[in-house]
Amino acid sequence: MKENKLIAEFMDFPTQRDAVDEDTIAYYVGESIMHTDNTNNQNDYDVFHPEDMQFHTSWGWLMPVVQKCRQENQLEYFDRVYYALEECDINVTYKAVVKFIIEYNKTNRNYERK
Repeated sequence: MKENKLIAEFMDFPTQRDAVDEDTIAYYVGESIMHTDNTNNQNDYDVFHPEDMQFHTSWGWLMPVVQKCRQENQLEYFDRVYYALEECDINVTYKAVVKFIIEYNKTNRNYERK
């Protein structure tokens, strides 16, 4: 999932070599995620491929990302996340977080170019 890769990069998760295929990128999520279970792959505990990450299905995974979005203080973009949280729908919130990160990345790239 490219959205999970986007989130992993936003969260500054370090990349790791995959336990099976050195050309595949995995991410060390560490203690930033409340509960992790990577029984679907052969990597170390807390090391996940983007397609195995659970940001789109687990509030325990998604809420640390929401917190980081809020800390970045991009209020004009965070409003979308805030209103999505009011819906208590993880799919809506996940999509709002992804949109926030896309806008955040655009803004930061423009700022870095100046």
